[in-house]
Amino acid sequence: MTEPDDNATDVRSSESDTAELDPTELVAAGGVGEDDLGYQLFDCADGDSETIEAAVDAAGAAIERGECIVMPTDTVYGIGADAFSPAAVQRLLDAKVRGRDMPPPVLIGEPSLIRALAVEIPQQAKDLVKEHWPGPLTVICRMQPSLRMDLGDTEGTIALRVPDHALARQILRRTGPIAVSSANISGLPPAVSCEQAIEQLGESVAVYLNAGPMGGADAAPSTIVDFTQYAGGEILRHGALSIEVIRETLPDVVDLADPPSGDQDADGGSGAGSLQQDPDSSAEPADDETGAGG
Repeated sequence: MTEPDDNATDVRSSESDTAELDPTELVAAGGVGEDDLGYQLFDCADGDSETIEAAVDAAGAAIERGECIVMPTDTVYGIGADAFSPAAVQRLLDAKVRGRDMPPPVLIGEPSLIRALAVEIPQQAKDLVKEHWPGPLTVICRMQPSLRMDLGDTEGTIALRVPDHALARQILRRTGPIAVSSANISGLPPAVSCEQAIEQLGESVAVYLNAGPMGGADAAPSTIVDFTQYAGGEILRHGALSIEVIRETLPDVVDLADPPSGDQDADGGSGAGSLQQDPDSSAEPADDETGAGG
């Protein structure tokens, strides 16, 4: 795994005609324009390099315009927006029908960026992300005070994750940090396919990137570990990374999580307090990685 770089400071990165088909059928057609559906849809599942390049460019342009995208992660599909734009983050929250008391986590393309976004990172957190990033691990740290980032009611904290999905990281390298939550209406099951995301979010999203199914009905969210209260770490949500595996790195980690049940918002909330209030994160899929995220 890549070790965080203490010197990292730069967190910003430098169609065909169709008949009236069901959007799920159009996924196979490659890039489908907004004139046809009200959003752009790209089929990246077959790994075609030209399609992926066009999809990443379209996703990057949408983020720059302050619009939302849906992209795959290593847990579930996530809805993402520019983490540095309060209006874009609010658009994401509106699409999910959730309030500022449930802030989204932030996905990053490289582990080194944790240094630019968080402060007072204990050695235990550094050790854990060195071992498990990229992967289904979300860590909560103190937010860098100089950041112009309004994710909601975070109480000065930020939830971060590096997804273990090549397309997701390619997008993140193009855009810089993205606020990402599971691609679903709050309270409904997270989307494990692009079709499910379209059914729930529709035209509230500008660009959809289809990369095939993301893990099926048993897809687990990222595991969330909070380092803002105790340097040894506190597990706030169980997920794909088991507590046994975490304890191989953090033997003194405290397990505060309830057993998974009900809906999950795979990427967890952006702050420790928000996770205790967020009905989507109690079992979460997706809210960070995915987390979208989960």
